[in-house]
Amino acid sequence: MTTTLITGANRSLGFETARRLTAAGHTVLLGARDPERGRAAAERLGARFVHLDVTDDASVAAAAADVAEHEGALDVLVNNAGVPGPLVPAEELTAAAAAAVLDVNVIGVVQVTHAFLPLLRRSANPVIVNVSSGMGSFTATHDTSRVESQLVAPLYTSSKAAVTMLTTQYAKALPGVKVNAADPGYTATDFNGHSGTQSVAEGADAIVELATIGPDGPTGVFRDRYGVVPW
Repeated sequence: MTTTLITGANRSLGFETARRLTAAGHTVLLGARDPERGRAAAERLGARFVHLDVTDDASVAAAAADVAEHEGALDVLVNNAGVPGPLVPAEELTAAAAAAVLDVNVIGVVQVTHAFLPLLRRSANPVIVNVSSGMGSFTATHDTSRVESQLVAPLYTSSKAAVTMLTTQYAKALPGVKVNAADPGYTATDFNGHSGTQSVAEGADAIVELATIGPDGPTGVFRDRYGVVPW
């Protein structure tokens, strides 16, 4: 049985990923910072709720201890939790806003990965999936044929570029652990007021694919539902 933890999994892409992986036979640990919403989402799926705020050291440590006590090991970690940041003119962006976005989208990935790596190392096939975005791709954001080039969100895009680089560096630095990044694409979620052109199910495709790779699967790749994303 594959044990999988997903952060920020009480709604949208995280919830759909949890649903799909539960259906695929994974034991899913549904991480969420809001206990009420997290428990409700877990009950709907038949998953186990794990209280987890990726920005809080004590919360992350407690979540790792919880999983160590109940499951003893972890096979797949999906770093999904993220925030879009303020959608305001660039001249109105502040250092405080930047710190808040990076705290969740980048530092949260490092913090959760650090805490759960000892449990992942107990797996015969440890896998980490970091949910990034084509919005963090230099190629995509400069290609006028792609929607990413039409959107301006300095804090979110820079944070996702950092997530992809973290992924490639972790893949090199952690032999034996497969670390990949998923681009959900322009998916209709709360992030964009449900204006995305893809369904949540389509957006979760790449995440699910990377979360279910076998021992011969890739590491250090950045892909969407169609294949490798130019970066």
